Amino acid sequence: MRTLPLLLAAALISFLPLNAQGQQGSHGHGNHHMHHSSPTPAVPSKENVHAAHQHDIGPAGETYDLRYIDAMVKHHEGALLMSEFVFDIGSPGVGALANEIWDDQANEIKAMGQWRKAWYPEAPIYPVAYLPGGDPNSMNGLTRMSAKQIAAMQMIDSTPTKKTRVTWFLEGMLHHHGAALMMAHDALKKSTNPTILGLSRNIVVAQSGEIFQIRRMLQFDGLNKPEYHNYDSLFAW
Repeated sequence: MRTLPLLLAAALISFLPLNAQGQQGSHGHGNHHMHHSSPTPAVPSKENVHAAHQHDIGPAGETYDLRYIDAMVKHHEGALLMSEFVFDIGSPGVGALANEIWDDQANEIKAMGQWRKAWYPEAPIYPVAYLPGGDPNSMNGLTRMSAKQIAAMQMIDSTPTKKTRVTWFLEGMLHHHGAALMMAHDALKKSTNPTILGLSRNIVVAQSGEIFQIRRMLQFDGLNKPEYHNYDSLFAW
Protein backbone atom coordinates (compact mmCIF):
# COMPACT_ATOMS: atom_id res chain seq x y z
CA MET A 1 0.00 0.00 0.00
CA ARG A 2 2.88 2.40 0.77
CA THR A 3 5.51 1.27 -1.73
CA LEU A 4 5.47 4.49 -3.76
CA PRO A 5 5.88 6.96 -0.86
CA LEU A 6 8.67 4.82 0.62
CA LEU A 7 10.48 4.83 -2.72
CA LEU A 8 10.01 8.58 -2.98
CA ALA A 9 11.53 9.09 0.47
CA ALA A 10 14.46 6.86 -0.44
CA ALA A 11 14.95 8.77 -3.69
CA LEU A 12 15.03 12.06 -1.83
CA ILE A 13 17.86 10.81 0.37
CA SER A 14 19.74 9.31 -2.57
CA PHE A 15 20.16 12.55 -4.50
CA LEU A 16 21.36 14.62 -1.54
CA PRO A 17 25.05 14.76 -2.54
CA LEU A 18 24.29 16.07 -6.03
CA ASN A 19 22.09 18.89 -4.74
CA ALA A 20 24.39 19.69 -1.83
CA GLN A 21 27.39 19.93 -4.16
CA GLY A 22 25.58 22.20 -6.57
CA GLN A 23 24.11 24.48 -3.92
CA GLN A 24 26.96 25.28 -1.55
CA GLY A 25 27.31 29.00 -1.12
CA SER A 26 23.84 29.77 -2.44
CA HIS A 27 21.86 27.35 -0.23
CA GLY A 28 20.15 25.93 -3.31
CA HIS A 29 18.26 29.09 -4.21
CA GLY A 30 18.43 29.13 -8.00
CA ASN A 31 15.96 29.44 -10.82
CA HIS A 32 13.58 26.52 -11.12
CA HIS A 33 10.85 26.03 -13.68
CA MET A 34 8.70 23.34 -12.13
CA HIS A 35 6.51 25.53 -9.94
CA HIS A 36 2.81 24.80 -10.03
CA SER A 37 -0.02 26.90 -8.72
CA SER A 38 -0.75 26.01 -5.10
CA PRO A 39 -4.46 25.93 -4.34
CA THR A 40 -5.83 27.21 -1.07
CA PRO A 41 -9.27 26.65 0.40
CA ALA A 42 -11.80 28.95 -1.28
CA VAL A 43 -13.53 29.57 2.04
CA PRO A 44 -11.04 28.81 4.81
CA SER A 45 -12.55 27.21 7.88
CA LYS A 46 -11.63 28.33 11.38
CA GLU A 47 -9.51 25.21 11.71
CA ASN A 48 -7.65 25.98 8.48
CA VAL A 49 -6.98 29.59 9.46
CA HIS A 50 -5.71 28.51 12.89
CA ALA A 51 -3.48 25.80 11.43
CA ALA A 52 -2.07 28.17 8.81
CA HIS A 53 -1.22 30.72 11.51
CA GLN A 54 0.42 28.14 13.76
CA HIS A 55 2.52 26.78 10.89
CA ASP A 56 3.58 30.07 9.28
CA ILE A 57 7.18 29.74 8.07
CA GLY A 58 7.60 33.38 7.07
CA PRO A 59 8.47 35.11 3.80
CA ALA A 60 10.58 33.81 0.96
CA GLY A 61 14.28 34.51 1.15
CA GLU A 62 17.74 32.98 1.52
CA THR A 63 16.83 31.41 4.87
CA TYR A 64 13.43 30.08 3.81
CA ASP A 65 14.59 26.51 3.18
CA LEU A 66 16.29 26.40 6.59
CA ARG A 67 13.11 27.59 8.28
CA TYR A 68 11.06 25.10 6.28
CA ILE A 69 13.33 22.20 7.18
CA ASP A 70 13.27 23.03 10.90
CA ALA A 71 9.49 23.49 10.90
CA MET A 72 8.82 20.31 8.93
CA VAL A 73 11.19 18.23 11.07
CA LYS A 74 9.34 19.29 14.23
CA HIS A 75 6.03 18.65 12.50
CA HIS A 76 7.17 15.18 11.45
CA GLU A 77 8.37 14.48 15.00
CA GLY A 78 4.81 15.07 16.16
CA ALA A 79 3.58 12.44 13.69
CA LEU A 80 6.11 9.94 15.04
CA LEU A 81 4.96 10.51 18.60
CA MET A 82 1.30 10.20 17.66
CA SER A 83 1.89 7.01 15.67
CA GLU A 84 3.56 5.27 18.59
CA PHE A 85 0.29 5.25 20.55
CA VAL A 86 -1.34 2.80 18.11
CA PHE A 87 1.49 0.60 16.79
CA ASP A 88 -0.16 -2.53 18.22
CA ILE A 89 -3.66 -1.91 16.82
CA GLY A 90 -4.53 -4.64 14.32
CA SER A 91 -7.94 -3.87 12.82
CA PRO A 92 -8.88 -2.11 10.57
CA GLY A 93 -5.25 -1.49 9.67
CA VAL A 94 -4.66 1.44 12.01
CA GLY A 95 -1.46 -0.01 13.46
CA ALA A 96 -0.07 -0.76 10.00
CA LEU A 97 -0.81 2.79 8.85
CA ALA A 98 0.87 4.20 11.97
CA ASN A 99 3.99 2.14 11.34
CA GLU A 100 4.12 3.24 7.71
CA ILE A 101 3.72 6.91 8.64
CA TRP A 102 6.47 6.51 11.24
CA ASP A 103 8.87 4.89 8.75
CA ASP A 104 8.23 7.39 5.96
CA GLN A 105 8.49 10.49 8.10
CA ALA A 106 11.56 9.19 9.96
CA ASN A 107 13.24 8.79 6.54
CA GLU A 108 12.30 12.36 5.61
CA ILE A 109 13.59 13.68 8.94
CA LYS A 110 16.93 11.99 8.23
CA ALA A 111 17.08 13.47 4.73
CA MET A 112 16.20 16.97 5.91
CA GLY A 113 18.88 16.79 8.59
CA GLN A 114 21.47 15.95 5.92
CA TRP A 115 20.32 18.82 3.70
CA ARG A 116 20.46 21.25 6.61
CA LYS A 117 24.08 20.38 7.37
CA ALA A 118 25.09 20.61 3.72
CA TRP A 119 23.30 23.84 2.85
CA TYR A 120 23.48 25.77 6.12
CA PRO A 121 26.67 24.77 7.95
CA GLU A 122 26.69 28.16 9.68
CA ALA A 123 23.18 27.71 11.12
CA PRO A 124 22.68 27.18 14.87
CA ILE A 125 22.31 23.58 15.98
CA TYR A 126 18.89 24.38 17.45
CA PRO A 127 15.76 24.77 15.30
CA VAL A 128 15.09 28.30 14.10
CA ALA A 129 12.09 30.34 13.08
CA TYR A 130 11.53 33.66 11.35
CA LEU A 131 11.86 36.72 13.56
CA PRO A 132 8.90 38.98 12.63
CA GLY A 133 10.23 42.08 10.94
CA GLY A 134 13.63 40.50 10.39
CA ASP A 135 15.59 40.07 7.20
CA PRO A 136 14.50 36.80 5.52
CA ASN A 137 17.85 36.68 3.73
CA SER A 138 20.02 36.78 6.85
CA MET A 139 20.67 34.52 9.83
CA ASN A 140 20.15 37.67 11.91
CA GLY A 141 16.51 37.55 10.85
CA LEU A 142 16.01 34.27 12.69
CA THR A 143 15.32 33.35 16.28
CA ARG A 144 15.43 30.13 18.23
CA MET A 145 12.20 28.17 17.85
CA SER A 146 10.39 28.43 21.17
CA ALA A 147 8.85 25.57 23.09
CA LYS A 148 5.43 26.99 22.20
CA GLN A 149 6.30 27.06 18.50
CA ILE A 150 7.62 23.48 18.64
CA ALA A 151 4.43 22.32 20.37
CA ALA A 152 2.35 24.07 17.71
CA MET A 153 4.32 22.31 14.98
CA GLN A 154 3.99 18.92 16.63
CA MET A 155 0.23 19.34 17.19
CA ILE A 156 -0.08 17.06 20.21
CA ASP A 157 -2.28 18.78 22.77
CA SER A 158 -3.67 15.74 24.60
CA THR A 159 -2.89 12.16 25.56
CA PRO A 160 -5.32 9.39 24.62
CA THR A 161 -6.55 6.54 26.74
CA LYS A 162 -6.46 2.97 25.51
CA LYS A 163 -10.17 3.30 24.74
CA THR A 164 -9.92 6.57 22.82
CA ARG A 165 -6.53 6.19 21.12
CA VAL A 166 -7.78 4.98 17.72
CA THR A 167 -10.12 7.92 17.09
CA TRP A 168 -7.58 10.26 18.74
CA PHE A 169 -4.89 9.08 16.34
CA LEU A 170 -7.03 9.07 13.20
CA GLU A 171 -8.64 12.49 13.72
CA GLY A 172 -5.41 14.00 15.00
CA MET A 173 -3.36 12.64 12.12
CA LEU A 174 -5.91 13.83 9.57
CA HIS A 175 -5.51 17.42 10.79
CA HIS A 176 -1.76 16.92 11.26
CA HIS A 177 -1.49 15.92 7.60
CA GLY A 178 -3.68 18.87 6.64
CA ALA A 179 -1.20 21.25 8.26
CA ALA A 180 1.65 19.52 6.41
CA LEU A 181 -0.19 20.11 3.13
CA MET A 182 -0.41 23.82 3.97
CA MET A 183 3.31 23.94 4.68
CA ALA A 184 4.12 22.03 1.50
CA HIS A 185 2.06 24.43 -0.62
CA ASP A 186 3.79 27.35 1.08
CA ALA A 187 7.15 25.90 0.03
CA LEU A 188 5.93 25.34 -3.53
CA LYS A 189 5.20 29.07 -3.70
CA LYS A 190 8.30 30.40 -1.93
CA SER A 191 11.22 28.00 -2.40
CA THR A 192 13.37 27.75 -5.52
CA ASN A 193 15.32 24.72 -4.29
CA PRO A 194 14.56 21.64 -6.44
CA THR A 195 15.06 19.29 -3.49
CA ILE A 196 12.65 21.19 -1.24
CA LEU A 197 10.14 21.40 -4.09
CA GLY A 198 10.43 17.66 -4.66
CA LEU A 199 9.94 16.90 -0.98
CA SER A 200 6.91 19.19 -0.85
CA ARG A 201 5.30 17.56 -3.86
CA ASN A 202 5.89 14.14 -2.32
CA ILE A 203 4.30 15.30 0.93
CA VAL A 204 1.23 16.47 -0.96
CA VAL A 205 0.89 13.16 -2.81
CA ALA A 206 1.63 10.82 0.10
CA GLN A 207 -0.25 12.62 2.84
CA SER A 208 -3.30 13.32 0.68
CA GLY A 209 -3.49 9.59 0.03
CA GLU A 210 -3.20 8.89 3.75
CA ILE A 211 -6.00 11.34 4.49
CA PHE A 212 -8.22 9.24 2.20
CA GLN A 213 -7.21 6.11 4.11
CA ILE A 214 -7.87 7.79 7.45
CA ARG A 215 -11.32 8.92 6.36
CA ARG A 216 -12.19 5.37 5.33
CA MET A 217 -11.05 4.11 8.72
CA LEU A 218 -13.12 6.73 10.51
CA GLN A 219 -16.14 5.79 8.40
CA PHE A 220 -15.60 2.19 9.52
CA ASP A 221 -16.25 3.49 13.04
CA GLY A 222 -19.29 5.45 11.89
CA LEU A 223 -17.54 8.82 11.84
CA ASN A 224 -17.85 11.19 8.87
CA LYS A 225 -17.59 14.80 9.98
CA PRO A 226 -17.58 17.77 7.55
CA GLU A 227 -14.24 18.92 9.04
CA TYR A 228 -12.61 15.79 7.62
CA HIS A 229 -12.83 17.49 4.20
CA ASN A 230 -11.21 20.79 5.22
CA TYR A 231 -8.08 20.07 3.19
CA ASP A 232 -9.53 18.64 -0.02
CA SER A 233 -8.50 21.70 -2.05
CA LEU A 234 -4.87 21.04 -1.11
CA PHE A 235 -4.70 17.53 -2.58
CA ALA A 236 -3.23 18.77 -5.88
CA TRP A 237 -0.12 20.80 -6.53
